[in-house]
Amino acid sequence: MYLARATLCGVAPFGELDVDFCTEHEEPRMVTVVHGGAGVGKTTLLQALACTRPGHATVASSLGSVDEGAPRVRCAWHLGEDDPSRPHPLEVGTPGGSPSSDDAASRRREQALYDRRARDQGGFVFLMFPANRWFSRQAVSMHAPRRTMMRYDVRSTTALDQASSADLTRETKQALAYAAICAALAAGHPRDRSGAGPRQVDPRVLGQAMHEAVDKIVQLTGFRYEGLEPLSFEPLFSSPGGCSRTFDVLPTRTRHLVAYAALTIKTLWAAYPSYDPRAAEGVVAIDDIDLHQDARVQSELLRTLRSSLPGVQWIVTTASPHLAASAGPGQVLALRRMSQSDQVSLFVDQQARTH
Repeated sequence: MYLARATLCGVAPFGELDVDFCTEHEEPRMVTVVHGGAGVGKTTLLQALACTRPGHATVASSLGSVDEGAPRVRCAWHLGEDDPSRPHPLEVGTPGGSPSSDDAASRRREQALYDRRARDQGGFVFLMFPANRWFSRQAVSMHAPRRTMMRYDVRSTTALDQASSADLTRETKQALAYAAICAALAAGHPRDRSGAGPRQVDPRVLGQAMHEAVDKIVQLTGFRYEGLEPLSFEPLFSSPGGCSRTFDVLPTRTRHLVAYAALTIKTLWAAYPSYDPRAAEGVVAIDDIDLHQDARVQSELLRTLRSSLPGVQWIVTTASPHLAASAGPGQVLALRRMSQSDQVSLFVDQQARTH
């Protein structure tokens, strides 16, 4: 699925805000950069989007302001491969936030139907990387892949919003190790495709997609992804000087890049195991995407993510003018606090440009 638009009411510091995530041709915009300084609500906007989607429609009360009362958020989603026959977007709103009317009641019933479908069948991918992400030193831990790496729960893809879950080391290492191990095991067992259906699960596709995507993004910092260290299963990288480096000793900025690619591939594979993750659809939001990155990496990061995973709709926030300047025409939304008001206003197109 892809995000088409969002309407926020009573959400601080915006008050009322309409955000369009489509192009002028009404097609989902595949890259959106939300640009603004500290305190303008970039993180709040992502949290509102993450909690107003099929299978997980609940908005935290902390998003509201004292004067406005309970916050109300409504998002419109193009379902794409999750429901190819649907001709128009699915509207998902905050529970209890719709006015009393026949149309509102119909929308709530429709939303409940897709909530059940998302919980029972998976799909509807929305993955969020919080700004307070960090990386500890811990060994690879692999157990029960069907209950961990291959299990997809639409409600768990926002767990990274919590401060206690912002350590990405365990999930990132698991994703890299599982992809390499299952692909290697599958290589020794050729699959008989003669009598099977059109969609099959082939772990070799996951292994190839993971290796290519991670290798491509770490090249921005001069590293290459080599695979797993045979004795420890630790992810192994080669430095610009040709030395081998494990994940734990990589520069912090490189570990961030590895997590962007590895966790996105892992989530897409778990949600759509019969698809190539490099072409699967989903929405990935990254708060403060420029964190720890220098100007050169910032200028190439959006282009690299887009080319590595072209089926993903990227929604990122940043305070960096370098990264905002690397976005294409119409891809930047600027949030600015006006001096005469406490509320934040949204600027688009030419008014959102950074000079």
